[in-house]
Amino acid sequence: MRIVIAEDDPLLREGLALLLRAEALDVVATAGTAEEALDAIDVHEPDVAILDVRMPPTHTDEGIVAAVEARRRRPGLAVLVLSAYVEQSFATELLGGGVQGLGYLLKERVGRVEEFLDALRRVAAGGTAIDPEVVAQLFTRSRQDTRLERLSPRERDVLALMAEGLGNSAVAERLVVTDGAVHKHIRSIFAKLDLAPTDQVDRRVAAVLRYLEAVGAGGQPAGAPRGRISPLS
Repeated sequence: MRIVIAEDDPLLREGLALLLRAEALDVVATAGTAEEALDAIDVHEPDVAILDVRMPPTHTDEGIVAAVEARRRRPGLAVLVLSAYVEQSFATELLGGGVQGLGYLLKERVGRVEEFLDALRRVAAGGTAIDPEVVAQLFTRSRQDTRLERLSPRERDVLALMAEGLGNSAVAERLVVTDGAVHKHIRSIFAKLDLAPTDQVDRRVAAVLRYLEAVGAGGQPAGAPRGRISPLS
């Protein structure tokens, strides 16, 4: 896995590089600005770009702008964005370009090394890794997709955890239920979202995409849980 890291804090930047290299991952370049990051992505053609949201010169949205531009230049590039705290408008902007190979994590997750590495690998494999706090706060938008309103509170919990990238067993462990219960909830989610079995579409992926696109575009499932999503650990 070839990685470019863009982070204006030199200690965090070098710490990330050391951590990833210790895991035998190939950090091909590091950058302190969004412009340097885009140049490094063009030159080194990495598999994954890890980008801080706030970078010079204005320390506002340079990282998000660079992430969107990097994915425009290199379709299929996996991007993992790190932020000091949840910034809803930035998360929505990033999700608007599609959710495959995309991660948005709070920086505090980096200290939980195994969780951070798991999220990085999921994103590199084309999956999604969205911080549970980001998922929870995206629920503060107005309603869009009424099909999501059909879901029960437990089904919304299951779908939210699926959106973070968790598999059935991990969802079961997080919610303290059986794998069979999770499987039953997922079947019900598919039915309520009108996702019939088909050879062309993976229903799990379709459900997660519908969920993320709805909240990213301003959707809020009725009765969506606030503060009920457990942390990654």
